Amino acid sequence: MLDLIGTLVRIGLAAVWLVSGWLKISDAGQTFIAVKAYELLPDGLISPVATMLPLLELVLGIMLLAGFGTRLAGIGSIVLLLLLIAVIAQSWARGLTIDCGCFGGGGQVAAGQTQYPQEIARDTGFLLLAVWLTLRPSTLASVDGWLGWNSKAVPDDSSGETASSERT
Repeated sequence: MLDLIGTLVRIGLAAVWLVSGWLKISDAGQTFIAVKAYELLPDGLISPVATMLPLLELVLGIMLLAGFGTRLAGIGSIVLLLLLIAVIAQSWARGLTIDCGCFGGGGQVAAGQTQYPQEIARDTGFLLLAVWLTLRPSTLASVDGWLGWNSKAVPDDSSGETASSERT
């Protein structure tokens, strides 16, 4: 049952990264505007970050969709989500009026149009999914399982020796 839950978590988080990355990469100009709106980076770093962020999201999404390096993708997701939550929180604390650009768009919005609490709550939910996959990467229909990366030694009931048990 836990493997089934993990599979749903893995596919759900994969969908988040794939949609987010695709929307950003398909409108690179708007992604540049969204990154710039945070007013955190020097001008020379805005373009590289606006280019690399959607690529990283797509890589994480593909890894999770395939179930390849699930724990590593979970750790990468945790790091990225903590960074995104911190960036959104600092924008809120500084009184910036921007849309996070998390799923495309982004940039300046009218006063009162920000949704910082909702964005932080949503990303915290995604963070919990990533934590699950980091702590328990075993899922169904995964490349990790097919490669035997989800196996662990368990005691063999008859002899007390260990046997390999695969959880896919």
